[in-house]
Amino acid sequence: QVQLVESGGGLVQAGGSLRLSCAASGTIFSINVMGWYRQAPGKQRERELVATITNGGRTNYADSVKGRFTISRGNARNTVYLQMNSLKPEDTAVYYCNLKNLGLVSSDYWGQGTQVTVSS
Repeated sequence: QVQLVESGGGLVQAGGSLRLSCAASGTIFSINVMGWYRQAPGKQRERELVATITNGGRTNYADSVKGRFTISRGNARNTVYLQMNSLKPEDTAVYYCNLKNLGLVSSDYWGQGTQVTVSS
């Protein structure tokens, strides 16, 4: 089992910055992917990918956040950060941390989510 604890959400004005953190504990495979997803207000909205980073440091970003958001991992490799700059009102969402353990049997874990609200 894996537990993910997020922090760093909040309210910010458009153009501002926030940094999200996620700490993972439990059984973490050596080959894994950590990332951030978000779900905007409205029950019909799906959870969308924001950014991911592999254990080797390879990153992937949604087009909507490229050049504004940066994902990174801590030295302990069980933490992931999302630095969000030049925030826009459309970035308002609940942000979820995700860990995918990759192996013969892969598994997927989610944090509880942290609210990010960007005012115009």
